This record gives sequence, C-alpha cells and structure tokens, in this order.
Amino acid sequence: MTTGEEGFDRLVEPFRTELLAYCYRMLGSAHDAEDLVQDTYLRAWRAREQYDETRSSLRTWLYRIATNVCLTALEARGRRPLPAGTVAAADPLGPLVRGEHAAWLQPFPDSALAAGDPAGTVIERSSLRLAFAAALQHLSARQRGALILREVLGFSSAETAQVLGTSVASVNSSLQRARSRMKEVGARQEWVSEPAAAEQRAWVERYMQAFELSDVEGLKRLLTEDVIMEMPPMLNWFAGRGNYGRFMEWVFAAAGKDWHLQEVTANGGQPGFAAYVRSGEGYVLHTLQIFTVTCAGIARNSVFQDPEVFATFGLPTSLDSHGRPQKPGTLSR
Repeated sequence: MTTGEEGFDRLVEPFRTELLAYCYRMLGSAHDAEDLVQDTYLRAWRAREQYDETRSSLRTWLYRIATNVCLTALEARGRRPLPAGTVAAADPLGPLVRGEHAAWLQPFPDSALAAGDPAGTVIERSSLRLAFAAALQHLSARQRGALILREVLGFSSAETAQVLGTSVASVNSSLQRARSRMKEVGARQEWVSEPAAAEQRAWVERYMQAFELSDVEGLKRLLTEDVIMEMPPMLNWFAGRGNYGRFMEWVFAAAGKDWHLQEVTANGGQPGFAAYVRSGEGYVLHTLQIFTVTCAGIARNSVFQDPEVFATFGLPTSLDSHGRPQKPGTLSR
C-alpha cells in the first residue's frame, strides 16, 4: 500500500467502530477495547507498506492485526466473568463480599456505536448483549476468535484461517469446540425472544418510577420469578423475586430514599440507568444498572460500581440538587 498518512487514515478509519465492538467481544472490557483498537491502528500504520490487496481485503488485514493484538492481551489476562457465573447465590441480607483482584466483565456503552460508522457497516448489536459476552469468557482465546469471526461477523472459514494465522481445519475444530462449550455453559440467544426496544425501555421506565419512590413491591411486580441481580465487584448475587426484594429493602434503608436516575443504553440496546443517591446538597454517583428484559419482565439486573465503568460511560461523578452535573464527566478515550 503506497499512500500518505492522510490517505491511509481515510482508508482505515471507517472500520474503527466495528473493530471496537470486536475487541470488546474478545476482551470483555470496553476500556481495554479502546486501547487495543488504538494499538491496532498504530501497528497497521507501521505495516502499511506490507499490505497486499491481492492477498486479502483491507478489512481482513485489519482484523488480523486486531486479532493478534487481542490474543497477545489475553495471554496476560484471565477471563472476565460475572458473579453469577463464578460462585453460588448468596443470602440477600448477608455481608457484601468484594472479589479481590478479580477482573469482571464490563458493559459496553451504546454511545460508542452511535459515534458514527462511515463504512456503513451494520454492527450485530445482539451479539454485544451482556449474557453473550459473559458466555464468550468461557472459551479459549482462539475459540473465541473463531466463533466471533465465523458466526458473528460472517467471515468464511478461509478468511477466518487467514485472520487467525492457522488452517481451515484448525478453524473448524476450534469452532466446533466453541459451540459445544457455549452449549455447556447455557449460552442461548436470549435476544430471539426479547421484546422490541420500546417495550424493553417501558419496563425499565416503570422500574425507575418505582425505584425513585422506594417502592419495593412495585419493583417486584416488574421482575420475572427467577430474576437475577449481580453487582460486580461484589461476589454476592441473588436469584428470585423474594431475595431481590429483600435486598432492595436493605438498599433503601442503608442508602436512603432520595435518588436521581439517568437513562443509559448498553451492549447493543440493553436499557439501564445511572443511579445517583442524595449526598448533602446534591447527588453522588452510586451505581450503573443494566437490565435484561424478556416478554415476561425484567430477568436480570447487572449492577456495576466501578469507576472505570463510570468513566467509560462518561457519567458525571456528582449532580446538584436539580440533577445537573457539578463536575464534567470523564469521557472514554
């Protein structure tokens, strides 16, 4: 490829959004994904003269670089699970236990997808769902790559082999093992039966109304019978409407009943909100809550209390008494 810096940038920039989503699926961290995409583009720039358009498309070439970056990163990192996939369910009134030194799966802000996609690439948003991202964490790095490239991104076996630097037979073997493992961990395409986006948001808006009123019974009416609440970095997670309600009673008793909520969307359309609790003359950021909604109600609430996650979503750390930011939010890099 013989082109100047500006020409090269124009050629590769349209792929940034889909590469960001790819790196997130591979790593399970929105923060790490940003860094890895930057590394991918730096390596691509340095190797631009080596690109041969007669051997692969520019997209395939970029994915090979991104995959190598991700595989290298995964060698130094363990998997990023969610608590419900790690330990047994807890007593909702028991002590909160922090998972020391654990790296948890992070949510992915939809604002990163909405930033623009000049290539016109359609991101398979359903494959960004938290449940699917959590299931991917049970796969080896190469199994993860084979599954995402083949079944999410639609690369052929030959293209996938080129990206992974291996043979078609090896790709097919990895894909078979990945499918088997995903079945073992109970991964399923929950989005097949999920309601339309407007209906999901309506469920969560009713939940927000009940939350702001500290109406535990109102919250419980919006939950499925087998609802799950998890809240990394705490190991504690709860199953069932009754346990969920008992924990929320404790939350309102401990933190108070004066809250300000701000809507967010994450992981390709999952509704949620940032919860700010009263502190002095204003409100301070307490949690980010992302919901899985089915036709029967809210089936899971993944509650995050991680400054890195807050920063990735660009959430202000505090609000005044009218719900306006007192400090500018830390935006993702």
